[in-house]
Amino acid sequence: MTGAPARLLAWLVVLASLLTACTAVVDLDDAATDRSFVTSPASPAADDVTPTPRWAPAPTPSPAPTASEAPQAFALNLYQEGDFVPQYTFDWCVAASIQMAHNLTDETGSGTWADRAQQNELWEMARARSSDSFNGANPIGWAEVLTEAGMGPYAVVSITDYEDALQTAARAVAGTGRPVGLVMWSGRHAWVMSGFESLGDPGQFPEFSVTGVRVQDPLYPHGSGQWGPSPAPNSLLTPEQLATQFVVREPRRWSSDMPAGYLLVLPQAAVADDLRGG
Repeated sequence: MTGAPARLLAWLVVLASLLTACTAVVDLDDAATDRSFVTSPASPAADDVTPTPRWAPAPTPSPAPTASEAPQAFALNLYQEGDFVPQYTFDWCVAASIQMAHNLTDETGSGTWADRAQQNELWEMARARSSDSFNGANPIGWAEVLTEAGMGPYAVVSITDYEDALQTAARAVAGTGRPVGLVMWSGRHAWVMSGFESLGDPGQFPEFSVTGVRVQDPLYPHGSGQWGPSPAPNSLLTPEQLATQFVVREPRRWSSDMPAGYLLVLPQAAVADDLRGG
């Protein structure tokens, strides 16, 4: 696979000519997907100008807090300038999210994944691995491609409680140093969670609370007339802001064995165990 940087102008020209909506994780029950899109006027916050360092595993586990310790403000962000990749068609949000996952975790200097031809290839890979996908890609295909491309293992999970879902995602980012996939719009779109802010370090406080979520929406600067505008790359959303687009998904054909809940494409810690020979 190749990774030449994408040109924003070319991206906007391509998007202007498209008439279909993002159906990255769509199935037959999603046939009425909203197709009215708007452009977001949002811009990155001032504190986003200087990228924060990527996650690196600590040499020793964090000590457990004593009874007298109170949780403190904590922040982790994998994002660096150049990690964001737009989707080149309204169908390819899963593929663009896979490219961003690579960029967010790559430390080899091998280059950014942002090429249109590569995005098309990743889309086809995800479609081929999506059971009952109705000619689209669902989160199962998304997770399998992430794993096969060397960023895994990843698994699809459904969590019934919103706060639990945010805590689970934050623990996964902190524990693995890899981003989390967010299944948005009740199953119609894909975002990447690249970091978070919380009251309490997830490695020390089991009952920490998530106060902000860093997100990458490959549809930016466009958005949905139904679901709202796309946040700018590396935006920090409050849980309340995220909840307007990250909503419960009911079980459907490919996910009939999952409870209704918030779907995450979640990195698994097993890869770290494998590297240690466990």
